[in-house]
Amino acid sequence: MDGFVLVLLLAALPAAGNFAGGLLAEVLNVSDRALSLALHLAAGIVLAVVGLELMPEALTATPAWVPVLALAAGGLGFIGLERLIDSVRRRLAGDDSGSGPWAIFAGVGLDLFSDGVMIGAGTIINPTLGLLLALGQVPADAPEGFAAIATLRRAGVPRGKRILLAASFGIPVLVGAALGYFILRAAPELVTVSVLAFTGGILLCVVIEEMLTEAHDVATSRLGPVVLTVGFALFAAISAYLG
Repeated sequence: MDGFVLVLLLAALPAAGNFAGGLLAEVLNVSDRALSLALHLAAGIVLAVVGLELMPEALTATPAWVPVLALAAGGLGFIGLERLIDSVRRRLAGDDSGSGPWAIFAGVGLDLFSDGVMIGAGTIINPTLGLLLALGQVPADAPEGFAAIATLRRAGVPRGKRILLAASFGIPVLVGAALGYFILRAAPELVTVSVLAFTGGILLCVVIEEMLTEAHDVATSRLGPVVLTVGFALFAAISAYLG
């Protein structure tokens, strides 16, 4: 059980980084242009997570077509996620913020879930590896938390609710860490990487269909493509030096 406590402590690091990014969105007066650029930055980071972390690991499994199929199935997962969000919104009286901000929020939560799975599984292999994985996620998760909460703020979600939502980002990473530690550690590698690939497929759809669409709806900027690639490069550097 001491090992599981360590996993939870390590998983709390990216959750704290994400929460800090969300709090920063509360104290700063975020302009439309700044929000658009923040969404581009977060999109670049998530694309890098999928392209440089999730899929390279998934493609080492045999047969490789299973995680590839799981990645494609992530598109169906995204459709299901959108329907779930719309259903919840209809049940919430007075919520007319649209599904875009909530889909972005859910996408960031899924990214944290994948972080937790990797931290849980990595800590089993070597506690030092788990620590490096956790530390490497912190600078990547902070911009995502900022973008998610700033988008909800622009959509008119009440401040108290936004702070609770920012704090709730700790749930998916802790759940993912527990899943990686207790369940996926005993599962075949093919199952573990397929779960991560499926999550990656959903994240790709969230980035393209929601994050970038929302960024362009909020404001247009010539710096958008630059910030997008900076986000990708930021995570690439983290992966290269802390991965």
